[in-house]
Amino acid sequence: MKKASVLLLCLALLWPCAVQAAQLNKIAAVVNGQVITMFDLQKNALPELARARLSPDNPKQAKAVDAVLRKVLDVMVMDILIVQEAKRLKATVAPSEVDDEITRIMKGNNLTREQFEAQLARQKSSVAELRSGIEKNLLRQKVMSMEVGRRVVVTPDEIKAYYEAHKDTFYDRTGLHMGILVYSPKANAASVAAQIKSGSLGFAEAVSKYSVAPNRDKGGDMGPVEWERLNPEWEARLSKMKPGDVTEIFDLQGHKAQVHLFRPGGGAARMLTFEEAKPQIDARLRQPKAMERFEDYSAQLRRKAVIDIRL
Repeated sequence: MKKASVLLLCLALLWPCAVQAAQLNKIAAVVNGQVITMFDLQKNALPELARARLSPDNPKQAKAVDAVLRKVLDVMVMDILIVQEAKRLKATVAPSEVDDEITRIMKGNNLTREQFEAQLARQKSSVAELRSGIEKNLLRQKVMSMEVGRRVVVTPDEIKAYYEAHKDTFYDRTGLHMGILVYSPKANAASVAAQIKSGSLGFAEAVSKYSVAPNRDKGGDMGPVEWERLNPEWEARLSKMKPGDVTEIFDLQGHKAQVHLFRPGGGAARMLTFEEAKPQIDARLRQPKAMERFEDYSAQLRRKAVIDIRL
């Protein structure tokens, strides 16, 4: 009888673990035969949940957590479809390409290899996980270039018309740096931003006092802006700025932030001729067309795929 009681007690203690394991092993979705487990989904959703300050264990936040999980699952489904398309198109990413991207990230943040890996460890990540994420991004870029970019057309007349309407916004962008101020949650971002705008507080000084970014000791300097590597959101933000401009406050991964566009050493902005401005204009006009084409392409991939969502 005593042994039976001990056995029942052990089963009772193990039951919550068994239920949790079953939940994690539960299938969240199947995409053309490829499985996404709840474990993988929750792992991918952790950063989003953390930024939104949501806990999957809080019943009161269940609806908000579910919305985040579905959003992340949608991205994971698209990632699988892109990888499958890459195989069809025979698009690949070489390890050296991933190495180059990691080197660029370290250089942009002024980090040594040891500092970089230590920062990843603090974020509960690893070089292997980062490499996997970079490889997916590069693969996505290649597929998009092959299937989207080549089908987007910007005409000479469109470029000429845009230049005539916006010629006072085109200046020499070579050598420009981007500074970033990521506000501490304790800082009064609105007050500091007002001081920066009035000129009573320098951007670099504000960074040293109120930023939580790792480059605060360098005045927030992220290094030279690599315009061709900017994602659409940052390209749209920076292309509207002139040297010396500081953005209004915006949200950045759960923090308030501002960006400063500047040329080390100062100097007046040199305006571009039409011929010089053409590549910038082409990129600016191409972006919204590419995004529209990407939405069509994504919908097309989904229509052709067999997707079983089980959330």
